[in-house]
Amino acid sequence: MSAEGQIKKEEYMKKFVELLETYPRAIMVTVDNIGSHHMQKIRAGLRGRAVILLGKNTLMRKAIKDQLANHPEWEAILPAIKNNVGFVFTKEDCSGLREKLLESRVPAQAKAGIFAPQDVIVPKQVTTLEPTKTSFFATLDIATKITRGCVEILNDVHLCKEGERVGSSEATLMQMLDLRPFTYGLKLTHVYDEGVVYNAKLLSATADDLFKAFAAGVSNVAALSLGLNYPSLPAFPHVVLNAYKNLVAIALGTNYVFEQAKALKERVENPEAFAVAAPVAAAAAPAAAAAAPVEESSSEEEMDGFDLF
Repeated sequence: MSAEGQIKKEEYMKKFVELLETYPRAIMVTVDNIGSHHMQKIRAGLRGRAVILLGKNTLMRKAIKDQLANHPEWEAILPAIKNNVGFVFTKEDCSGLREKLLESRVPAQAKAGIFAPQDVIVPKQVTTLEPTKTSFFATLDIATKITRGCVEILNDVHLCKEGERVGSSEATLMQMLDLRPFTYGLKLTHVYDEGVVYNAKLLSATADDLFKAFAAGVSNVAALSLGLNYPSLPAFPHVVLNAYKNLVAIALGTNYVFEQAKALKERVENPEAFAVAAPVAAAAAPAAAAAAPVEESSSEEEMDGFDLF
């Protein structure tokens, strides 16, 4: 290795350490399939708000390991340094910067050999391709016919599957149809926030998501406390409810009655009193309905007495 190359590596590691010491927060991103012009636009859009640093993972790891004595909290960053990763250093709130970073994604044509980030389905349609292209569709086992001098795709075609490599024929077809199914840009992976590293997906978490996660944790603590017979605040409502159930069971099995169990004990000891009320109310309605025709017949008899004919 030349002396000039060694100097550049040392300067890079020094700059990386200075950025980690200067900025309390950083978002780790992957920069796959991003061209130099696209990256230049991203840097310009973040100017004044954040600083992007790319480089070799080995140099990043070495720079962090050399500073662990002074900054032991940096050790949490090491597992996140993998693949084609970069750092976006900032002093702003990472949630606000997330939207700006996601705006950098732009649609682009698929390239042969890349892994498809999502499924690609070509809908049935009448294309603008000339009939001589039917042989190309036949190689991909796509049913076609000629309609008004153009190639028509008869059925929806599942061209690419997520996570699989895009073949050269598939990429050529998407270029022929002018399809841009993929978007390329910065992909957020992890966040470093004042010594803590967490998944970047948490940046999009809402207050409802946090409440649900907290409620699930409280439920787990309560279940563990009840299982171990260990008192805790989350388990307190369940303990009171279980104690109330035990007292009600004692009241039902003995002559002891307390105010909260009085109504329940009366219902258990005299179920007929509560069961008779409903049939009586139901029988009252037919009786009232049957009384109406009787009144009509009596009125008719009275009218018969005054019949002039």
